[in-house]
Amino acid sequence: MADRSEIECWLTDMDGVLVHENTALPGAAALIQQWRDTGTPFLVLTNNSIFTPRDLAARLRSSGLDVPEESIWTSALATADFCASQMPGGSAFVIGEAGITTALHEAGFIMTETNPDYVVVGETRNYSFDAITKAIRLIGNGARFIATNPDATGPSAEGPMPATGAISALITKATGKEPYVVGKPNPMMFRSAMNRIGAHSENTAMIGDRMDTDIVAGIEAGLHTILVMTGIADEREIARYPFRPSEILAGVHELVSSEPLEVEM
Repeated sequence: MADRSEIECWLTDMDGVLVHENTALPGAAALIQQWRDTGTPFLVLTNNSIFTPRDLAARLRSSGLDVPEESIWTSALATADFCASQMPGGSAFVIGEAGITTALHEAGFIMTETNPDYVVVGETRNYSFDAITKAIRLIGNGARFIATNPDATGPSAEGPMPATGAISALITKATGKEPYVVGKPNPMMFRSAMNRIGAHSENTAMIGDRMDTDIVAGIEAGLHTILVMTGIADEREIARYPFRPSEILAGVHELVSSEPLEVEM
């Protein structure tokens, strides 16, 4: 496991690490700026597959964080990357929004309801019973079942709402088929992210706020893992798991260097 001084590339979760309810967390803006000023390769990761990187870059900007869209890696991009590597120029029936449909289009996929290679389920605010029925029938006819992420619920102003994992479970119950889930905690999401920035596991760190997704996937991908306490994890949560992160920090502000920055030429 690399020591933090050997880390050259960074992956970081977004919610609970850099932002909380659209407000930048302490040190987040300074850390992003530090990485950009020193030419350090980094990606901001999210399991949410609703939004495109452009949407998310705008959302982060409104929170006070200047993250270029090419530095954002979503479960939708990872899913499109996976599908394209498995079946270049394939076809898919998609339950989801712009994040996943745009990513699949850009990966050369065709959207169809007629004998698709894949049924891809992602996040959406408006799950349609007709679309779910169609997905069940297509999977029954041999389409491969893919989910962008396993999250059963997502946050909303009114409280939790059903997310990809809940809809996938409904389809699994009706078909007897489990989806292949690309997003965290599948280390596949981190591997595709590292490929995107030309990183290697020996010198890459993952910053997250969840033991059950960020940290376990980071460990399985062979990364230096940093758990921050600004999200959902607390001491009791950490104690529940048989694995430990490489480091536990109060927040990303502890990663901001007070040293003069060495700018790569």
